[in-house]
Amino acid sequence: MAAEYLLSSVHVHTKLCDGKNTPEEMAVTAWKQGLRTLGFSGHSHTPCDLEYCMTQSRTALYKAQVEKLKERYAGKLDILCGIEWDLYSDEDPAGYDYWIGSAHYLHGPKTGKYYEIDWREEDLAACIRDDFDGDGLAAAEQYFANVAAVAAKKPTILGHFDLIKKINAGNKFFDEDSERYKSAAYAALVAAARSRCVLEVNTSGVYRGFRSDYFPGEEILKEWLALSGNVVLTADAHDAKALTFGFEPAAGLLKDLGYGKVLVLGRDGFVPCAL
Repeated sequence: MAAEYLLSSVHVHTKLCDGKNTPEEMAVTAWKQGLRTLGFSGHSHTPCDLEYCMTQSRTALYKAQVEKLKERYAGKLDILCGIEWDLYSDEDPAGYDYWIGSAHYLHGPKTGKYYEIDWREEDLAACIRDDFDGDGLAAAEQYFANVAAVAAKKPTILGHFDLIKKINAGNKFFDEDSERYKSAAYAALVAAARSRCVLEVNTSGVYRGFRSDYFPGEEILKEWLALSGNVVLTADAHDAKALTFGFEPAAGLLKDLGYGKVLVLGRDGFVPCAL
């Protein structure tokens, strides 16, 4: 029998936000793969966003479509209606089966602009140049302060903890080995521990070719273990091929780091799964 963590995928996006497949296509693929739980987590409506977040009308459509899939797959596949809630969202995450709390933006203290920090290099470069006096580490510090603010709201899952590094391969914008970066990350990690957050080990950066490591990286995972933190494996899947991408090697890494278990989210909440 496959390990339980291979049978649950709960960070999933569809065409209703920035994914490539419909909810139905994701559900069919999950069922064919033998998954027990599929959790949809569309990007919550965020007033500052014009691209990948769901509009309010799409949010209503999203809820309706997922509800129909719940009925259609009853007894075959447990489907959950979740939301990936952003710090700057105006959506109430309480109305969902679960929610992933994430930070995707920096709000410029000088210009008042909202910058996506995980997609276009030019956006992050402009953010650092125009709002942080060219200091990439200052931008990273603000990002981790945002993560701490999300953690304080006690999401079901704390999303891609160090997403700020996604397009920073080769330390293009800031030094991930610097004490300032590590200190900011650790402060956010302590905030997450205080709120008893569950951190996702998110494999999407590897799947998309941005990184060779996961969100969060090994050093942060070591610190999280020292804080007695729990983790859940997610793929942040934006297409049907990625539903459980990298789960086995990620589980192997966690075991090598000293983790004895991961949590698995299902219709009745989290259950532990030994590694």
